[in-house]
Amino acid sequence: MTTVPIAIIGTGIAGLSAAQALTKAGLVVHLFDKSRGPGGRAASKRSEVGHLDLGAQYFTARDRRFVAQLQQWQAQGVVAEWSPTLYSANGNALSLSPDEQVRWVGTPRMGAIGRELAKDLQAVYSCRIVEVFRGKQYWHLLDANNQSHGPFSHVVCAVPAPQATALLSAAPKLAAVAAGVKMDPTWAVALAFEQPLATDLQGCFVQGSPLDWLASNRSKPGHDATLDTWVLHASGEWSRQHIDLAREAVVDHLYGAFAEVANCPMPPPVFSLAHRWLYARPAGNHEWGALADADLGLYVCGDWCLSGRVEGAWLSGQEAARKLLEHLD
Repeated sequence: MTTVPIAIIGTGIAGLSAAQALTKAGLVVHLFDKSRGPGGRAASKRSEVGHLDLGAQYFTARDRRFVAQLQQWQAQGVVAEWSPTLYSANGNALSLSPDEQVRWVGTPRMGAIGRELAKDLQAVYSCRIVEVFRGKQYWHLLDANNQSHGPFSHVVCAVPAPQATALLSAAPKLAAVAAGVKMDPTWAVALAFEQPLATDLQGCFVQGSPLDWLASNRSKPGHDATLDTWVLHASGEWSRQHIDLAREAVVDHLYGAFAEVANCPMPPPVFSLAHRWLYARPAGNHEWGALADADLGLYVCGDWCLSGRVEGAWLSGQEAARKLLEHLD
């Protein structure tokens, strides 16, 4: 086993999953992330109206390995089952959309999962890595402030495919695979109202609208919202067409679309926020698990290597760690 630390770029679910597995195997891991905290797209944003889940809204568990991890989180009080009153909206038609799917959320917010995974790990936040380069023997990272970090025996890139592409110049084959992955953007809007809206909606899948999803934030177990807060996700198509729209205009457009879907009196919100996810989800499914150039010591993981879901991100991180450990043996 190497005594030189391993670098992981990205503290989303994939990066944290890989870090957990490698740490459990006795290796030293250093994490880096451009954000101010862990969780990636499963993080939560602190606001004056409470924490808001602007990214991943919920997750499901199918693979037995992830089910085991889920059960551990449940025992720790990190997750809880969410059973919303679900609807489907298509044009002017609104109908109940019950199903047998068990949905889970972090509690008291989605960000609790990332914080639990990261709590015993060494991480540097607000640090954007812009280059991964090889010295005489080991890897080094260069950040946006021109500071170098290292040495590292291996590097795991756990970031969206377009960002991974830019970091993989030393591994052209890996870079080419990542470059071929298309990821859709999503505009997310949070709205807060002083009084609960007169609607039975708690979650809704939307078609034929700028929206493709909306949810009542306060319907989730343990959430600390003091007002009636809602999260709206624009469709990938609408988000692409309006990728550079001013945030105020995004709020106005999606508020109007929400009013049409909810079909209830819609007062002006007392709080609004728009957030742009440039790389919200992969446009297609892949079954790579994780990418690796074991001879170079470079590995790549993320939800885009599998299903695009929270479960896929976690499994991809596990697979990257497995491939790395296998090569060490």
